[in-house]
Parts: sequence; C-alpha cells; structure tokens
Amino acid sequence: MIKKIAALIIGLGLISTTALALTLNGAGATFPFPIYSKWISEYHKAAGTQVNYQSIGSGGGVRQFIAGTVDFGASDAPMTEEEMKRAGGEVLHIPTVMGAVAISYNLPGVVELKLDADTLADIFLGKIKKWNDGAIAELNPGVNLPGKNILVAHRSDGSGTTHIFSSYMAKISSAWASQVGAGKALSWPAGVGGKGNEGVTGVIRVNQGAIGYIELSYAMTNKLPVVALKNRAGKFVKPSIASTSAAAAGALKKMPKDFRADITNAGGSDSYPISGFTWLLVHKEQKDAVKGKALVDFLKWSLSDGQKYAEALLYSPLPENLQAKVMDTIKSISY
Repeated sequence: MIKKIAALIIGLGLISTTALALTLNGAGATFPFPIYSKWISEYHKAAGTQVNYQSIGSGGGVRQFIAGTVDFGASDAPMTEEEMKRAGGEVLHIPTVMGAVAISYNLPGVVELKLDADTLADIFLGKIKKWNDGAIAELNPGVNLPGKNILVAHRSDGSGTTHIFSSYMAKISSAWASQVGAGKALSWPAGVGGKGNEGVTGVIRVNQGAIGYIELSYAMTNKLPVVALKNRAGKFVKPSIASTSAAAAGALKKMPKDFRADITNAGGSDSYPISGFTWLLVHKEQKDAVKGKALVDFLKWSLSDGQKYAEALLYSPLPENLQAKVMDTIKSISY
C-alpha cells in the first residue's frame, strides 16, 4: 500500500523520487564540517534530499572514497595521482570554500600573541618548551608571558588540516621539511594528539599552556584566542575571511584546471599564511543515474545558493570567476 501511494505521488509530479527516498552518503574532512552541516540542513529543506556526512578526517574520507563505500569524499588535501588511480575512473576535485588554519592557544590573560615562522616551527618541533622563552618574548614586548610549559596539540588521525599546516611549515622551515615534512599523517616530534579538529580543540581548551592548529571556526566557536602570524610580506596577520581571500587572490591567477591549488605562504601584505581550499571528491562518471543526478544537483546548489552561508561560519566563499569554472566542471559529470 505504501509503495502504491508513493508511486501515485510521484506519478502526479508532487514530489520526485530523489526527494522521497534518496540519501547521499559522504565522509571526510573535519575542517569544513560546520559549513557542510549547514548546507546539508538547508539543502534538505530546499530539495528534500537527505545527505549524510561523516566528519572523520580527510584521510578517512579519501580511504572510503577509494573503497567506494561513500557517494563522495571530502578532503583539505588533494588526492595524489596514486590515490586517484586506486579510486578507479576519473576523479574530480570540487573546491567548495576556503578556510584558515588558526594557531590557537590557552594562556589566561594573554589575549594577543604574535609569532613568526621560525618561532612557530621551533615550538612545534619541541625546541621551544616554555612560554616565556626569549624568542617568543622578543616578538611580544610588553606581554606578560608565563613560565608555563608549552603543550603542543596536533591531529592523531589522517588530516587535511594537518596537510595545510605542514605544507606551510615545510615551506618556511628547512628543519621541519627535513625532520617532519608535509602530509595528512605525520610522525610528530612533540605534543599530544586529538582526533579531528574537535579533538585538537578539546586538548587546547582543557590544558593551560596548550597550543595547536585548528580550523578558524572551531577557535571562534570555542572562544579561543588565535595567533597573529608574520606573513611573507613581514606583516603580522590574524586568520579571517578577508585574509584568507587575500591569500587566494594570487593563486586564482594560476589556478590549475583540476583545482588542486596550494595557497599556503602566499604573497601579499594582507594574506594569512596558513590558508587552504577544501574539496569534495567525486567520480566524473557516475554509475547510479539517480544518485548521480542528485549529487550533481547538490554540488550545483553548494556552488550557488550554498555560498551565502560561508562567511557567517568564518569560511571564505569562492570568488565568482572560480565559481563559474567549477560549475562547468560539475556540469561535465555524467550519470
């Protein structure tokens, strides 16, 4: 009886098969989880399609996408050529928004803190162990820095946020490049791990003296202060929508056709140096026609109506010229 009623409703054109019963499943990056959650909620209201998204980290998202257990993956680190080969078929990287990886800390009474590249690297390499170390004090004259031990908080899971952070670190520190390198999962020289941006945020919140890297919205939501980092132009800049967009401005002029761009340590006086894109990972040729159409519709909505929700959640929407190029790529998906 239920099936007959559903068939009648569909036949009368009152609701689509997609809206009635379809569910899209995705998994991956925690970096864009706040904006993706908002999109999923708003899109369900608008189109009736249910989208389930597991915030498990970019590494997990790539693995599930390769295994074919999800309809789309999500990552702040572009897939490697080898990963894309294992995924089978042509893989598209769909940039959705841009975000900043904030350096956040827990030092009661210290609301403003400046760090340069060398000092940041030495902290995360475990070479600088106290908050009142001379290198930090020199950058922060007049700030009452405590003699507390520094606790470095980092990701314990495969992470695109780690990829963005470590890509920057490898560019600005030869010691980091040789000892740690860049990637989604690293062998950390110091500190304690937390799972997801949520986990690292939790480590910082409950430990005085902690410092870690998290997506900006997590810092702001939890009322954690963020470091002003010295950029390539020699200016101390805090993470924000404007400084993330400034970091992307130069890269947009040289955007590769597959959109796998790195905007860390960008030039420009207003650029925040640890900024990055985040991508949805999809197959160009969709095997399931119904799900394929639903996925394309969701992607189109995300690149149009969905962009208006970005700034309120501290993400930078894609510039209009880039949106147009990405939309053309979405339209090339077959189902």
